[in-house]
Amino acid sequence: MKYVYRGGEGEIVEKKSRFIATVRPIETEEEALDFIGQMKKKYWNATHNCFAYVAGEHYELQRCSDDGEPQGTAGRPMLDVLLGEGIHNAAVVVTRYFGGTLLGTGGLVRAYSKAVQEGLRYSVVIDKEEGFLLKIGTDYTGIGKIQYLLGKEGIHTAGSEYTENVELQVLVPQGKLEELKEAVTEATSGKARFFDEKPVSFAFLEGEPLIFGAEDR
Repeated sequence: MKYVYRGGEGEIVEKKSRFIATVRPIETEEEALDFIGQMKKKYWNATHNCFAYVAGEHYELQRCSDDGEPQGTAGRPMLDVLLGEGIHNAAVVVTRYFGGTLLGTGGLVRAYSKAVQEGLRYSVVIDKEEGFLLKIGTDYTGIGKIQYLLGKEGIHTAGSEYTENVELQVLVPQGKLEELKEAVTEATSGKARFFDEKPVSFAFLEGEPLIFGAEDR
């Protein structure tokens, strides 16, 4: 599932009207409302501050507002962009400074949608996956075989410790855990050990893992 890891701001201009989209990650409706209040205070002299936000694994919370624009021309199109992109737990405020030329219903829908897309373009969006953080212990004769298996299956190593033996922390996608354990056991003739099996969500940012505990999911 996609989440906004770091919010951003993007701007477009349509017929001299400025549309400034500010995106932020949120977990609750209270956080969303607080963010919207901050944007309205920051852009107090704007013509409109329209918003949309979603939260929940299954989008249980969905809200939007046209803030004085013609009904259905701002908030709903903004919300549709978040839903269409598969974004979870995010809020966006699009601030409009009127440029003197009416855009019409279709023009407003396109402008607010495009503004949200621009805001997302300047945000950091990650794709979280459910899985496990698994620790594997082995002796030095087994490490090469395990690393080969991990590479073959596309399993990322999140950490390692080399002492008398080797301990690897690996991120295993949900559904691959038992299969990986069986393969590692067979490859090491039963010498590998498995422990500290923790359910987590994880994602990758510029090739580096981001790990979220059960309480963060």
